[in-house]
Amino acid sequence: MKPSAFAYARARSLDHAIELLRGEPESRILAGGQSLMPTLNMRLSSPRLLVDINHIHALRDIVRRGDWLEIGALVRHVQAEEAPDVAALAPLIAMALPHIAHPAIRNRGTVGGSIALADPAAELPACILALDGEIEIAGAGGQRRVKAEQFFKGLFETALGPHEVLTKVCVPVVRAGERFGFAELARRHGDYALVGLAARAQAEGSALRDPRLVFFGVAATPVRARAAEARLAAADLNGAVAALERDLQPADDVHASAAARRHLAGVLLRRVVAQLREGGRA
Repeated sequence: MKPSAFAYARARSLDHAIELLRGEPESRILAGGQSLMPTLNMRLSSPRLLVDINHIHALRDIVRRGDWLEIGALVRHVQAEEAPDVAALAPLIAMALPHIAHPAIRNRGTVGGSIALADPAAELPACILALDGEIEIAGAGGQRRVKAEQFFKGLFETALGPHEVLTKVCVPVVRAGERFGFAELARRHGDYALVGLAARAQAEGSALRDPRLVFFGVAATPVRARAAEARLAAADLNGAVAALERDLQPADDVHASAAARRHLAGVLLRRVVAQLREGGRA
């Protein structure tokens, strides 16, 4: 299929991009295009204007500022995957990146695009939530930062306004004693996960303190498994697995039943806890 007719504009700067978005209510941002282009071709999306932000060079940087690592919206997945600062300062993201789709997709897809799309089966939204990250947004009213817990609102729904641009993703740098775990189950490597889990915890000897468990592929948004976190903090892994019955309410679909997804979530929880106990670094 071919997309509906649309206009195209190349943004010269962030302010220019915002101006273009404000001038056409039916507009969409073009970054990596790895999700947008298929939806255009299938006419699931029919914007009147595409605003290309690929030439805004200020959105391509990976920078440490104090206790935060800032990843620009236009950083390609492959760039983040190869960046020493991501591996050293945000190991959970480094662990997740090789699981994203296939190399051809990672060569063009962007970190900001993945967060802005908020696909419920995507890896990076779950990682940002597990890390208690923040998303920087620019609009006509200036810039603001939104905590990940307030950013993901529903199925493909975020805190981004219609004339706003996601400019960077900010995560706290790794702290002493912090450990990470990541795993997902998919029919084939590179397919969307049936279930996935991104986790971090503070290690005290063999104990895990303040665990943060975020599942993806099980709901309309990434889900923190708070009951399982409490049981894991009490060193009760079996109880944590059982608590997923309260934490997760996946739906049946053509790929897996709700019961199957809950079972797989328990399998992943055991695997990821083993990673956390073994050191949990990429």
